[in-house]
Amino acid sequence: MKQTISAALAERGYDTLTQVQTAVSDPALEGADLLVSAQTGSGKTVGFGLAIAPVLLGDADQFGPAASPLGLVIAPTRELAMQVKRELMWLFAKTGAVVASCVGGMDMRDERRALARGAHIVVATPGRLRDHVMRGSIDLSALRSVVLDEADEMLDLGFREDLEFILDETPEDRQTLLFSATVPKSIATLAARYQKDAQRISTVAEKSQHTDIDYRAMLVAPRDGENAIINVLRFFEAPNAIIFCNTRAMVSRLATRLSNRGFNVVALSGELTQNERSNALQSMRDGRARICVATDVAARGIDLPKLDLVIHAELPNNHETLLHRSGRTGRAGRKGVSTLIVPPAARKKAERLLRFAKLNAGWGPAPSAQEVQAEDQKRILADDVWIQEPTANEAALAEELVATFTPAQLAAAYLKLYHTAHAAPEELSDVNTKPEKHEPFGPSVWFSLAKGRKQGADPRHLLPMLCKAGGISRGDIGAIRLQDDQSFFEVKADKVPGFLSSIAPAMSVEGFAVEQLDAAPDLGRTGKPAPRGKTRKFDRKPPKPHRKGDRTSNTKHKGKDEFGDDRPIKAPVPARTKDADAKPRKPFKPEADTPKGKRPADRKKGPPPPKGKPNSKKNRARAAAKAIAKAKGGDSTPKRRKS
Repeated sequence: MKQTISAALAERGYDTLTQVQTAVSDPALEGADLLVSAQTGSGKTVGFGLAIAPVLLGDADQFGPAASPLGLVIAPTRELAMQVKRELMWLFAKTGAVVASCVGGMDMRDERRALARGAHIVVATPGRLRDHVMRGSIDLSALRSVVLDEADEMLDLGFREDLEFILDETPEDRQTLLFSATVPKSIATLAARYQKDAQRISTVAEKSQHTDIDYRAMLVAPRDGENAIINVLRFFEAPNAIIFCNTRAMVSRLATRLSNRGFNVVALSGELTQNERSNALQSMRDGRARICVATDVAARGIDLPKLDLVIHAELPNNHETLLHRSGRTGRAGRKGVSTLIVPPAARKKAERLLRFAKLNAGWGPAPSAQEVQAEDQKRILADDVWIQEPTANEAALAEELVATFTPAQLAAAYLKLYHTAHAAPEELSDVNTKPEKHEPFGPSVWFSLAKGRKQGADPRHLLPMLCKAGGISRGDIGAIRLQDDQSFFEVKADKVPGFLSSIAPAMSVEGFAVEQLDAAPDLGRTGKPAPRGKTRKFDRKPPKPHRKGDRTSNTKHKGKDEFGDDRPIKAPVPARTKDADAKPRKPFKPEADTPKGKRPADRKKGPPPPKGKPNSKKNRARAAAKAIAKAKGGDSTPKRRKS
C-alpha cells in the first residue's frame, strides 16, 4: 500500500506533506476515528485519502474486484464532490481503485448502472446518496471507512437528517472521519454520537487562520460599493478572482454590471443547472473568464488555479463563512488577498466577524482612480514584453511602424490600446466627508416675476429657467418665494449686472415680465404652499354664526387667537336647570304585589295602542271613525266588509 500511494504522490510532485496530511497519516492513528479541523486549502482531501488507505487496502497494494463500496466520502456540494473524486482518482490510480460519484444534478440512471458494476470508493452528496439508499441501488453494509468533508457546512445547509439516516445504515465497526475548517458545537455533538474514542487533530494554522492570505477591510461610501469592487479588480489585476454575494439577485446584478464594464465574468448560483455550473468553472480554468461572482453555497468546494483575489461584496452572516470564503485563495502555499467591502453602517459587523475568526485585517479606503492608474504604469514598465525578442513577422511590422511614426506616437498608441483593453477606474467618494455647512447667501437683490401658482410656477421649473435666461448658475440664485399671481427670487449682488444684461431689453423671461425691487418683498406669513385640495390654517374661513336657539350660540370675544385674529370663542354652556314654575313629577313606585307585566292599580286603564305604525293612513282612518261614532253615541268599532 505504501509503495503505490507514495508513487502516486511522487508523480504528482509531492516532495513533502502538509501539516494536516502528516498528522492524519501517523501510523499510531491507523484505523482510529478522527475529528480533524484545518484551514481550507491545507490539503485535507489528500489527507483523508491517506488516512483511509490502510483501512481500505490492508496489507495489499491492489484492490480486488469492485463490488459493494468499501469507502464513502460525503461532501456538501456537487463541485466539492467532483473535486474530491478527481483527487482520489489520481491518489488511488495505481491501486486499481474504482471511484464512483452520486451527486445531485447528474443522471441518476447512469449512477445506478455504475454502482451496479461495482465501486471501491463512492463520493456523494447527502441528498442524492439517501435517494440511492432508499431505492436499494447502493449497499452500505461492506463499508470500512466513512468521511464527512466540510461537515459544518453540511449541518448549516440542513443535511443533519440525511447524514443521520446514512450513518445509521452503515456498519457500527466502520472508521468515521470528520473533516472541517471549524468545529462548532453541532459538529462536536455529531462526533460524540457516531464516533468511538475519536482522536482530535487540530493543526497549528487554526490558531492563526490563513497565514498565506492578506486580509484587507476597505471602507467605502454607502453608494460606492460596486465602484469600489471595480477599482479593487483593476488594482490587483489577479489572474482569477471570485466575488461573494449573499443572494442570487445580487449575483445577477453585479455580474451584469461587470460584464457591461468589459470584464470577462461568469455567475455561479444555485439556480444554474449542473452543465451550466460546469461550463462556468471550466471557463475560469481555461482563461476565457477571469472573474466569478457566486453565492456561498455555490462556491463551496471550488478549487480554481491562480485564484489570488477574493472580494466580499456583502459581508457574510458568521465568521465560519468568512473563513470558507477566504479559503478559496492562498491554497497550497500560494499567496492571496481577501478584501472586505465595508460601508460605514457595517463596520461594527466587520470588526466582529474578524475578531471571532481571529483574523488581523488592514483597514483603509478602497483604491482610488489615481492609485489604479499608478499600478497600471508599474505593470506596463514591468511587463516582460519589453525584453522578449520579436518574431520574424513582428520584427517586419515593427520596422515599418518605426519608419512611419515617431516614438512619441508609438508610445501614445500603445497606451491607448492598453487602456482600451482595461476598464477605466471609478471615482470614489470620500468616506469621511461630512455634509458641508451652508454659508450665508451674502448681499443680494430681489426680483419679481409675473408668474405665480395660478400660472403653474414651480421652483423646480423656475430655477433652470432663470439660470438659462440670465446666464447665471444655480448657486447665484437664493430664495424663491411663490405667490398666486407672481413670484419673487433673489440674485447675488455681483451677478445682477450680468443677469440684467442677459434679459434686456425686454426685461422678461420666457414671456413673463421681470422687475427689480428696491428691497426684499414683504410676504407676510411665509411658508410652504399648502397641498392641492387643502388650505392652510390662516387661509381658512371663519366659522358660520350659530343658529338662534342653539346651545352653543352664546359666544363672546376674548382677546386674539394664535394667528393674531379676533376669533369668536365659545362660551361655556350652563348646566340644565329645572323650571321654577314646573310641577315636579312623582317618582314611579310599583306595588309590591303587582304581577310581572301587569299595570299598577293606581294607573288608569286605557285602550291598547293600535297595532301597526302609529302614524299610518289606516290608523288615522280608524281613529277618525271612532271619534265620529263616539260623538253619535253608537258603537265605535268599525265594521268589516263582507267578502
